[in-house]
Amino acid sequence: MNHKWNYLPITPEQADTSRQLSQDLGISPVLALLLVRRGITKQAEAKKFFRPQLPDLHNPFLMKDMDIAVERLNRAMGKKERILIYGDYDVDGTTAVALVYKFIQQFYSNIDYYIPDRYEEGYGVSTKGIDYAEESGVKLIIVLDCGIKAVDEIAYAKSKGIDFIICDHHVPDDVLPDAVAILNAKRVDNTYPYTHLSGCGVGFKFMQAFAISNGIEFHHLIPLLDLVVVSIASDIVPIMGENRILAYHGLKQINSNPSVGLKAIIDICGLAEKEISISDIVFKIGPRINASGRIQNGKEAVDLLTEKDFSIALEKAEQINQYNETRKDLDKNMTEEANQIVNQLEGLADKRSIVLYNEEWHKGVIGIVASRLTEVYYRPAVVLTRTDDMATGSARSVSGFDVYKAIEHCRDLLENFGGHTYAAGLSMKVEKVPEFTERFEAFVSEHILPEQTTSVIDIDASIDFKEITNKFFNDLKKFNPFGPDNLKPIFCTHHVYDYGTSKVVGRDQEHIKLELVDNKSNNVMNGIAFGQSSHVRYIKTKRSFDICYTIEENAHKRGEVQLHIEDIKPTE
Repeated sequence: MNHKWNYLPITPEQADTSRQLSQDLGISPVLALLLVRRGITKQAEAKKFFRPQLPDLHNPFLMKDMDIAVERLNRAMGKKERILIYGDYDVDGTTAVALVYKFIQQFYSNIDYYIPDRYEEGYGVSTKGIDYAEESGVKLIIVLDCGIKAVDEIAYAKSKGIDFIICDHHVPDDVLPDAVAILNAKRVDNTYPYTHLSGCGVGFKFMQAFAISNGIEFHHLIPLLDLVVVSIASDIVPIMGENRILAYHGLKQINSNPSVGLKAIIDICGLAEKEISISDIVFKIGPRINASGRIQNGKEAVDLLTEKDFSIALEKAEQINQYNETRKDLDKNMTEEANQIVNQLEGLADKRSIVLYNEEWHKGVIGIVASRLTEVYYRPAVVLTRTDDMATGSARSVSGFDVYKAIEHCRDLLENFGGHTYAAGLSMKVEKVPEFTERFEAFVSEHILPEQTTSVIDIDASIDFKEITNKFFNDLKKFNPFGPDNLKPIFCTHHVYDYGTSKVVGRDQEHIKLELVDNKSNNVMNGIAFGQSSHVRYIKTKRSFDICYTIEENAHKRGEVQLHIEDIKPTE
């Protein structure tokens, strides 16, 4: 893979501000520049960034309809009405349902939860779910991480005397459902200062407001933050602003005192003795929770996340782990099939998007396959399968391109769609797939930038090995938690040499374990380059090369720095 290295420019104003910030904070000018690039230009802002504080969370009543939502929930509890917590089957939806259910259940028992079946009901609010609510005597449904487009379904519920409170973070249509309250900071008439909450984050704000209205102290909400951080990491929302506060304290919670269900998943993942990071959630915890809704039913994930008995939770976690193994097999096979189809597409080099339809594909894994295609081909991808007479599927995007807008452009061909910038779901009649493919490609071709269709590594700064001191590394760690809008910084060092001890490692000899020196210092730096063993012959010639990398703590030697090498190029 040939990556283009893009050295992020520095304006004279940024240079001046970072020099001043470096002096004020006593940190490296390089790290001060990283702060300036994140919009942090003053000492007080930097201190808030490095030490996020829970009292800095926004007042939940700033969100439009929050007062109405809290009043309706309080009235339901006062009248002993049956309440149903309803949510999507993915990580964000199941953590949101678990959070709201767990919190309300402490004060009220006439409550239940419901996760729609991906295969029988599809995404969002279903008439089957509403019929279940009616049969169960439900008078109020709190829907999380979906519902913003459920105009017909919520009208149907209203005809049966069932009220809805919507807690969603997906982009609304022009017409909003006739719910009692709609909590969504992406509303056109939004009054809330932060628009990037996860679905679970919106649920947390609702419970925060409910707690305030009932005189419940904030510390009762803190145990729920482990669920919030799992949703933030898994739903790939920005980790700045309010999400940074929630994620920072959520990581503290998941590392110090996780809920029983999450503790069981942590044990199953082999993370029990490790400090859990955002990437551990993204690659290990989140996929297992997701696998439940992909392979079986998302309700099993909520059963686990609300379980109070650890031995039962472990059994449930084992089951979910089995679903994840099944998911991996399906994912591997479908990705191989998808790659074969793409390689046979006519004119692939001229196409700016990929749309694949295969009626045999497993509905639960198509989103993952779409992600894989965007990673390999650097194009927005839509993967569709057949459900009855409909083609249903998932879309994923490349950095900086809004795939939701591309799908919205084709909305007259669609039966249903929803999502956000980088991920969306959609359904259409099978016969519409060819026209959708053409129209989607036309929109993408017109709007995508050339640099969005190639592998670009954005390099934050060029540094020498002598700058990577213990203090530099400890200050860099304060930028955690990393994620969208606060990505791990990528550094570059020019003119490095093999110390003489670098070697290929791995079961298939595919990685390189490196010991490197540069020509500015005597520091020997350890590094690991995954999947880059093709470079080893050049490295062994003793000629100089350039590397770009992130700086990590060595997983096997605590406190020791290791370079995670993204790419290697011979020095020009």
